[in-house]
Amino acid sequence: MEHHALVFALIGIIGIGAQWIAWRTGWPAIALMLAAGVLAGPVTGLIMPEETFGDLLEPIVSVSVALILFEGGLNLNFRELRKTEGAVGRLVFIGVPIGWLLGAVACYYVAGLVWPVAMLFAGILIVTGPTVVLPLLRQSNVAPRPRAILKWEAIVNDPIGALCAVFTYEYLRRSDEGGTLFAVIVSLLGAALIAGLIGYAVAKAIAWAFPRGHVPEYLKAPVLLVAVIGTFVLSNFIQQETGLLAVTVTGIALANMRMDSMRDVHPFKENITVLLISGVFVLLSASLDLEVLRQFEWRFLAFLVVLLFLVRPATVLVSLAFSKIPWNERLLLAWIAPRGVVAVAISGLFALRLNLLGYADGSILVALSFAVVIATIVAHGFSIRHVARWLKVTGARKKGILIVGSNSWSLALAEQVRSLDLPVTICDTSWERLSGPRQAGIPSYHGEILAESTEDRLDITQFQVLVATSQNEAYNALVCNEFAPDFGRDSVYQLGGTGDDEDHRSLPEALQGRAVFTSGIGVEEIIDRERAGWTFRKTRISDQFDFKDAQATLPDEANMLFLLSKDGKIRFFTHATRPTPQPGDVMISYGPSRHGTSSKPAATRKKKEAKA
Repeated sequence: MEHHALVFALIGIIGIGAQWIAWRTGWPAIALMLAAGVLAGPVTGLIMPEETFGDLLEPIVSVSVALILFEGGLNLNFRELRKTEGAVGRLVFIGVPIGWLLGAVACYYVAGLVWPVAMLFAGILIVTGPTVVLPLLRQSNVAPRPRAILKWEAIVNDPIGALCAVFTYEYLRRSDEGGTLFAVIVSLLGAALIAGLIGYAVAKAIAWAFPRGHVPEYLKAPVLLVAVIGTFVLSNFIQQETGLLAVTVTGIALANMRMDSMRDVHPFKENITVLLISGVFVLLSASLDLEVLRQFEWRFLAFLVVLLFLVRPATVLVSLAFSKIPWNERLLLAWIAPRGVVAVAISGLFALRLNLLGYADGSILVALSFAVVIATIVAHGFSIRHVARWLKVTGARKKGILIVGSNSWSLALAEQVRSLDLPVTICDTSWERLSGPRQAGIPSYHGEILAESTEDRLDITQFQVLVATSQNEAYNALVCNEFAPDFGRDSVYQLGGTGDDEDHRSLPEALQGRAVFTSGIGVEEIIDRERAGWTFRKTRISDQFDFKDAQATLPDEANMLFLLSKDGKIRFFTHATRPTPQPGDVMISYGPSRHGTSSKPAATRKKKEAKA
């Protein structure tokens, strides 16, 4: 019992540890998780999944993949699909048959598999999957349209690839019993239709029950998880491997029903997904048998080259021919197609079934699938940033600041940010208040930032920090709370937020964003300082001119605002964090003009100086 608990702890530590190292270093998380699992499993023997979990290993992985697919489906909004210029539909309806056919030809002529096994394995290779694509996109700066296409393709093709493998296996099994191809097609299409209807019915039931109060808030996330697992198991009971299709339909349907109740569940299900991806990757890579890899032959290496450089590019380029997708984006899509846990799990499952049917090549699938996973993860994981940059298919090279609330102070801040060559946008519901940014040439967004339609009209991925500067401090706090999951709690700031000075705390700390200044200066005080002629200053730190020298040149009452580091990271000076400037960093401060007068009493000034 204690050994099992230790294995669970090691899986969590290794998986999340690999994710954290990836975040700190910028290396691909999927590559680190794969390497960590191999080291913990076949190399050191710390984790032996088959011995620990036995027959439960397969259902654990299957249910985890189902939950990951469901969460991925929740991120698929049809409004985003419209931005892909029909590319996703082409990759599904044209790309899947082409990829299946070309993959089978490569498996037969290059890898040397017999035709039945080649057809089955080629169906599995259609799968890219969210377990590998989503972590890859999270760490890369790919432009919004190709990012959306890769995400949609990964999630939609995951169950389709599994169904292709099921179709081939069922045909092989039933052909020995006198079954016909037509009967197999009708049977599987009927099962897929039933699975889709089950998934949609579950989504409708949730969409009806949640808003009407039939499920209490504290049970919504647990009910959702149980419903997904139940949907997966029920669909698989009708026809094996249709469960993935059912849960994907459930997720996509819920994502497009505009349920306010789902907003509170999103952070929970995203955390669950990160844990599951980490755990499943470690489990499967730790399950790798080095003896199986010894079956790897040199012709398999040629197969990997053909798969990477011929099959995938031909599939994408033919599918997107005569589309509106630019050539540089097509080339990126033609290169990026990592395979992950679904391909390995399904290969292992069908390897056993093919052996029972008398196909000796079935045992080779495990070694070949792991080779494909390792090759694609390493090739695509380490190259996506460079390829995207080379093809000029990246988002903003430097991520800037999103300002909510237009006034003279926020306009001055935006001009200062723009002088640093960083993206900046001012958002406001008033067209009149946005006249200042428009006249100054500052990008602006007219509309309610909290509205659901904002995600279609404003690309927030180009920003690393949000600053709420409206005259309503409660509204600023609401904006910070809404966008904290997107930017991170330490990257949403507001005027009048929690600071060192308790006099400025109009709301509880837990409800606010970080203070723009260490003292939590409010809106009214900012207006007074604007009238008194306070201005922003930009100071570059160097070896000869350090932080103390910079402070000495500033007026006594000046406040440090934020620091732009050499790597483009923006860090504000708050009551919780006071970054230490290093040579090459740029410091932005806010203070009175040298010839202006103070807008604060002397006693308050001394208090601020003591706290600085």
